[in-house]
Amino acid sequence: MSNATAPRPGPDPASPSPTIPATSAAVDPALPGTRRTFPAFPAFPAFPAVDWRIRFAVLALIWGFSFLLIKVGTHGFAPFQVTFGRLFFGTAVLAVAMAVKRDRLPRGLRTWGHLAVAAFFLNALPFSLFAYSELTIPSTLAGICNATSPLWGMALSLVALSEDRPTRRRVAGLGLGFLGVLTVLGAWQGFSGLDVTGTAMALLASLSYPVGWIYVRRTLAGESSSHLSLTGAQLFLATLQLALVTPLFTTMPTSFPAGPLLAVLVLGALGTGLAILLQYGVVAEVGPTTGQMVTYVIPVIATAAGVTLLGEQLSWNTPVGALIVLAGAALTQSRPRKRPAPQP
Repeated sequence: MSNATAPRPGPDPASPSPTIPATSAAVDPALPGTRRTFPAFPAFPAFPAVDWRIRFAVLALIWGFSFLLIKVGTHGFAPFQVTFGRLFFGTAVLAVAMAVKRDRLPRGLRTWGHLAVAAFFLNALPFSLFAYSELTIPSTLAGICNATSPLWGMALSLVALSEDRPTRRRVAGLGLGFLGVLTVLGAWQGFSGLDVTGTAMALLASLSYPVGWIYVRRTLAGESSSHLSLTGAQLFLATLQLALVTPLFTTMPTSFPAGPLLAVLVLGALGTGLAILLQYGVVAEVGPTTGQMVTYVIPVIATAAGVTLLGEQLSWNTPVGALIVLAGAALTQSRPRKRPAPQP
């Protein structure tokens, strides 16, 4: 919803608010086997006093509830308006963080051009697709579709990154993950009762994240600007993109209902802005391997929130398929233990 700036740190590759990697030479969970080359991003000064486990739990809750907030937001506003509000409030939070840290925006037209493309694939496009998908599918299904992002990343990296070699473990995880997707969708029933368009949008949104990751890895690796600066610029560009598109497909709301308006504000300020700062801090403290585990908690929270708070129906194949998807995603991210070197 879990996404993304340029991609996120140990992000959950599918996190609802992807951003540029947070640690140098860190494993990118959306692209198995790859390494990051960005300079480290220091933790935001407001959080170090709080134990990382608490911050991790708060991050999982924020991203898990993002899909519920999107659903509530679409009850009062058009999907593009929900996305624009989300990006606007998220950018505002990062702007405050940049002001506190006295960080400057990146320089150079080349960097801004690459950030504009990253903003489209990592923010504007997936955020909009998820908002449109939730017009016709439950927030629980959207959250589960979001968890397929590591699988898409695995598949794309094998094609687009020549240095990423397939292994039996990764291929098995990829196959298991997509078997889980078919289980969630009820393929044996001919997808009866399933809104194909909405589900396809949610899956395309999760695919957009690793596409953006690969682009960022090829174009912005080695960029000298701080991650906070790059992320702030990326969200700002995504906000501009939505500011241009939204008036073309929507009309100004005639009312601003409190519930949907509050949902959009929280989705942006917490689910996009604050979550990015929390994520960077967690990854900087405990590393990307532990940080990326939030990916596997998000669909659980999204499902629980949708069922208990929105009254969404849940058939047996949805949680079973979700578990299979998460198992496959975890398998694609796992690595065999290194055998100790033989003693002379």
